[in-house]
Amino acid sequence: MAATAYLTGLGSYLPGEPVENDQVASRLGGVDRRTEAIRRRIQRANGIRLRHYAMDSDGRTTELNEELAVKALTAALADRGIGAEQLGMLACATTQGDLLVPGFASMVHGRLGGGPMQVLTATGVCASSIAALDAAVAKVRLGDHARAAVVGSELSSRWLHQRRFTGVADHLDAHFLRWMLSDGAGAAIVEMQPRPDRPSLRVDWVRQVSLAHEHDVCMRAGLAGSELVAGQTWQDYDDVATAEREGLLQIRQETSVLGALAEAGLRQFEDLVDLGLIDLRRLDHVICHYSTNAFRDVVFDALRTRVPGLDEDRWFSNLETRGNTGAASIFVALEEAWRTGRLQPGQTVLLAVPESGRFSFGFAHLTVVAPRTPRRSPRSHG
Repeated sequence: MAATAYLTGLGSYLPGEPVENDQVASRLGGVDRRTEAIRRRIQRANGIRLRHYAMDSDGRTTELNEELAVKALTAALADRGIGAEQLGMLACATTQGDLLVPGFASMVHGRLGGGPMQVLTATGVCASSIAALDAAVAKVRLGDHARAAVVGSELSSRWLHQRRFTGVADHLDAHFLRWMLSDGAGAAIVEMQPRPDRPSLRVDWVRQVSLAHEHDVCMRAGLAGSELVAGQTWQDYDDVATAEREGLLQIRQETSVLGALAEAGLRQFEDLVDLGLIDLRRLDHVICHYSTNAFRDVVFDALRTRVPGLDEDRWFSNLETRGNTGAASIFVALEEAWRTGRLQPGQTVLLAVPESGRFSFGFAHLTVVAPRTPRRSPRSHG
């Protein structure tokens, strides 16, 4: 029998109280007429109503990214009923940790505690979450570890405050992400066997693909334009302050190519259907991370051509109420769907994460399985 892996515990953590659209400017700063017009336009388009920041009303960071990750991991461990000392591996995904060095996973492990374990830091943008999941699932399937933990965590707010924009070269593509991204973390426990007391999520397969060979950089920080040339990154400036004044430390997004990202993601999805990895007639739930509700509409319009009468109730997203938390988003959404009873034994779940960094896509197919029934011991006869 082929070895497999199961998600047996899920957790998430969103810092602070939910922040509504009209409260965002007071949290991040920037209340001039032009900035306000940009904010309103972007918020109308993305559909986000609430989000969370690890930042107080004075713009001070209240928690570290590693703290967000550990709180999500602690929730996942508690959901499973085990301690960190029972983990053999920790795979962490983030866009940017608290430090440049060492790796984010080492810092998270140091704060989480437990015992000796393998650690992996998956960096990138949103799809780094699937990369971390893939690594943990692979090591569990190989039998190298009986249990692993995966976490996606983001603390974007400290890069989005007005102080990062005042006196800096004005780039409209940086304003787009400023009113889009927020903070949070989500985590999962991966095991060799399903848990005996409650349902688990069997990991049927995980797939990742990069189309960087066909596309320029889309979402980036540390680069003035889209073309990478030796001597022109943020590390090559005489000092970091000069690089910041030129806008190289802002997270920027080429919004004009997002339509192409949606089309490329749909082609990758259709390839999985054609390979037989996804059976649209038996797919019960789709949990997709995306930055705007417009992306969802594009996907559904395309899917209806293949599945007439497609039930939109299959689609789950909490973008509107949890915000866009990057690498954390897919785990934050999966945890809510799981906790609220949306997923039932026998049902299938597709996780989908498009990443605009340089066009990457991550997918995972899960099946909800009932609790493992323990074997009965034979009766003794006296």
